[in-house]
Amino acid sequence: MGATFIEKLIRRNTGLMNAKAGDIVTVNVDRVMIHDIFIPFVKDKFEEMGFTRLWDPDKVVLIYDHLVPASQLDDPRHHRIGNEFAAQYGLTHVHRSDGICHQLMTEAGYVKPGDVVFGTDSHTTTYGCVGAFSSGIGYTEMAAILGTGTLWVKIPETIRIVIDGVLPENVASKDVILRIIGDLTAAGASYCALEFSGSCVEAMSVSSRMTMSNMAVEAGAKCALFTPDEKTAEYCEVPLTEELRTLHGDEDARYIRTLHYQAEDLVPVLACPSQVDKIRPVSELAGLEIDHVLLGSCTNGRLEELMAAAEILPGHQVAPFVKLIVTPASRKVYLQALENGTLDILAAAGAIITHPGCGLCCGRTGGILTAGERVVATNNRNFLGRMGTSKVEIFLASPATAAASAIAGRIAVPE
Repeated sequence: MGATFIEKLIRRNTGLMNAKAGDIVTVNVDRVMIHDIFIPFVKDKFEEMGFTRLWDPDKVVLIYDHLVPASQLDDPRHHRIGNEFAAQYGLTHVHRSDGICHQLMTEAGYVKPGDVVFGTDSHTTTYGCVGAFSSGIGYTEMAAILGTGTLWVKIPETIRIVIDGVLPENVASKDVILRIIGDLTAAGASYCALEFSGSCVEAMSVSSRMTMSNMAVEAGAKCALFTPDEKTAEYCEVPLTEELRTLHGDEDARYIRTLHYQAEDLVPVLACPSQVDKIRPVSELAGLEIDHVLLGSCTNGRLEELMAAAEILPGHQVAPFVKLIVTPASRKVYLQALENGTLDILAAAGAIITHPGCGLCCGRTGGILTAGERVVATNNRNFLGRMGTSKVEIFLASPATAAASAIAGRIAVPE
């Protein structure tokens, strides 16, 4: 019998050539990410466990992204403790306001195809876009890794998702992953690996794949995996070796479920309040008035996605009663969008452009909403209280749908 992607990757990491789904193994960790929210708890637990040094300071990345700039009284404490930890234990990779952790981990070259990576954030699944096994963990597990460089995991079962064909012009990878989450449900892939393949997937950019691996956790997935290819190698600046080419699921591997999609059948969709798997076509909700639009986050804040919104905006103005908040995923993206004129288009249309970071997505700086308000957002979660009070309605959408809705002042199909 053949092997799934995750089985091959774990075998490559551990040397256990018969490792299979369901086995509990100890993996060797290639990189870890800690963000500002968790660093005080990681530090306390690390020292409580009796560790006095990091297993490898060069493999630890500390990123300030959720709490910058500080918006609550306790935020500076996280910054201070993070700075103390970095100085005390010799961290060589610290990012202060350079962007969102999940964008930086691949953008800055910290994650490579075939790596095993863990982070103190559930959307660490994002790095599967370049063929890495990456998953979110808690501060106790992170502390253990910092001291030992290893972590035990149960190898997940795999759900195979095959998408063939060519996407319609107004359908983005965000629409694709929302449709998949709707079909799987929010718990339908619990502790599973999602393995993506098909001609449509092969045609996707790394940015589009990031959107899908980022949101895989919204179906409960442990990780989401895309086979490394020429695009991956170019993005990660690594050679596409024959070994990396073999990181894909075999046709005769054991999958617990397979979903097939024809790209031409897909349409723009929304995740409706307040469940990420409550999916409806945009056309069915068109005309519903809105108050805010968010374009950004680790899901949809990259240059490709800012440009997708900008393509719809020229010659138009954001509706006078709507706030369009644009938050680039990183400083590099911000500068790229500035250089190629994308930010000029967004600003001319009336957008509020913020510093790179998590911002409104996690209910921090940049446009908190109040009861009775409605937002169309390109981020990954629409839970109660996510962006303000529990009576805020959050609709998740693609950048094109968000831009079209900002102009119309109501939910609109992107044209």
